[in-house]
Amino acid sequence: MDPSRLNILIVEDNLAHQRITEYVLKRNNVKANLIVVRDGQEVLDYLYRKNAYSDSAASPRPHLILLDLNLPKRDGREVLKVIMEDASLKQIPVVIVSTSDREEDIAYAFQTGAVAYISKSSGFDKFNEQLGTVWKYARAD
Repeated sequence: MDPSRLNILIVEDNLAHQRITEYVLKRNNVKANLIVVRDGQEVLDYLYRKNAYSDSAASPRPHLILLDLNLPKRDGREVLKVIMEDASLKQIPVVIVSTSDREEDIAYAFQTGAVAYISKSSGFDKFNEQLGTVWKYARAD
């Protein structure tokens, strides 16, 4: 799939992490439409077109979700579970992008349905390498 036609939903509450993610995607020529939400409730509002996201033209369906695990309001683990249990959402690939390197978090992510797990704490070069090709997981409409 052509990365310039992608809608990538970034779920990140830390502004510095968001900016690094956007920088890495841009540096790797991923010219996707990047949509950012800041917490677990906001991502569910976006996906279910509620509140500020009720206009489907202004809130396009993502082809890929980059999901942090440690989020305010609703935890990323809970969000992943909700997405994977919903027939209308589970076709959207979810890549976990987290500071957690805990084996139980990684195992939970894959068992619940994440397509990849990228550690933010693995060093910039590895993060850049993994995130720079993340668009390959995206699902076409």
